[in-house]
Amino acid sequence: MKIHEYQAKELLKTFGVPVPRGFVAENATDARKIAEELGGTVVVKAQIHAGGRGKGGGVKLAKGADEAEKLASEIVGMNLVTHQTGPQGREVRKVLVEEGLDIARELYLGIVLDRSRSELVFMASTEGGVEIEKVAAETPERILKEHIDPAVGLQGFQARKLAFGLGLEGAQVKNALKFFSALYKAFVSSDCSLAEINPLVVTKDGNVLALDAKITFDDNALFRHKELSELRDLSEEDPLEVEASKYDLNYIKLDGEVGCMVNGAGLAMATMDMVHLAGSEPANFLDVGGGASAETVKNGFNIILSDENVKGILINIFGGIVRCDRVARGVIEAASQIDIKVPVVVRLEGTNAEEAATLLEQSDISFEVGRTFHEAATKVAAAVGK
Repeated sequence: MKIHEYQAKELLKTFGVPVPRGFVAENATDARKIAEELGGTVVVKAQIHAGGRGKGGGVKLAKGADEAEKLASEIVGMNLVTHQTGPQGREVRKVLVEEGLDIARELYLGIVLDRSRSELVFMASTEGGVEIEKVAAETPERILKEHIDPAVGLQGFQARKLAFGLGLEGAQVKNALKFFSALYKAFVSSDCSLAEINPLVVTKDGNVLALDAKITFDDNALFRHKELSELRDLSEEDPLEVEASKYDLNYIKLDGEVGCMVNGAGLAMATMDMVHLAGSEPANFLDVGGGASAETVKNGFNIILSDENVKGILINIFGGIVRCDRVARGVIEAASQIDIKVPVVVRLEGTNAEEAATLLEQSDISFEVGRTFHEAATKVAAAVGK
């Protein structure tokens, strides 16, 4: 689950992570009041779940309250397009108004899980303000990494190694060590999956602050953090993904034309690849889970068909936990309750797969049956092509 920058900073403050003074506003009048309270130069920042806001015109400097009000009136309500939003952009509903800082350096700091080692890893770089992916691709030697043993946590020597590697000195080092320790505590205590501070700034008087903050939480751990679940902003998520979450369906919308209904994440990924190899493109990732009951399939159909780009559906289910003939009956029952106007190809493999294929072929619903993985993908690609 993602949250806004202002929410991330409020969370980090509770763990002692230094952030600039600032408040969120939903309109220009409130932005003006905040700017008057902060005094001096302020920054007006659009709040959306995407990076690259500055390049898209969503981050502006204001020399006073009058200018802050004017800029907020322009930003709130705008459709902000960045490299992460895609060409459709995102509507800005709120802005964060923060105090201006006397910045000496901009750095990068992040924490993420390294799955290959089952450890969290601190990543730091002197290339603050630049996408870390670009730094990794062009100048990987500028990325410092420290893996954290979960049994002992972040150690002092590791924090010092990062600070010295960033070229910090004197009071800067002391402040950075406190920052690293507080950020690590916030990450672990909140069950985060990503914490990214870009840029991490060093002011001319030696303070170290999070000028920007991106926090993502592990969805599977949110049951332990009811207060964090309340930070979810549904307006920033795809409506179909929100709808799917109500039925515990794992759905991600894509740009293709073949709707995929699969059980199991690995099989879902393989199905998307096979659709691509067959000459078409997947319209979604949809994992209906191991049961694949009639109700689950019905909900899956409704979600997939809500995407106007879908021109065909591929159901690819392995009957391991549940028998294929039961899945087939569920598919037939669900399809009979929905007005499906696109071709549907079904491939069921596993226990009683032959019985399932016979049920589908003899049903009143016009299904195409794929006996093999390749055949099913080829059939749906051909149907979509027509």
